[in-house]
Amino acid sequence: MNIKRIVLPLVLMLFGNTTFAGEVVGQKDKQFSVASLTVNVGDSVEFKNEDSFFHNVFSLSDAQMFDLGSYPQGESKSVTFEQAGTIEVECAIHPSMQMIITVQ
Repeated sequence: MNIKRIVLPLVLMLFGNTTFAGEVVGQKDKQFSVASLTVNVGDSVEFKNEDSFFHNVFSLSDAQMFDLGSYPQGESKSVTFEQAGTIEVECAIHPSMQMIITVQ
């Protein structure tokens, strides 16, 4: 019996869709859970809506623009950062929600 034939499929099944280098930023009470965050190039940040209403996370920063669209409570959306820089992140629905992500 070849143990690699058994173990490798199990590892891929358990961890195949998992991002190991990543952070989770909550959205609760019309605020991000952190005001600033530092990540590395290639890391992903997951934005999880913990409020009972929709959020729309976006950035118009030169280092990386993105718009995650509107999504309800309990859902998450992620962004992978491809280059170094400072990213200003906001919510299109709640303008007071702002944070900074530094990508190094």
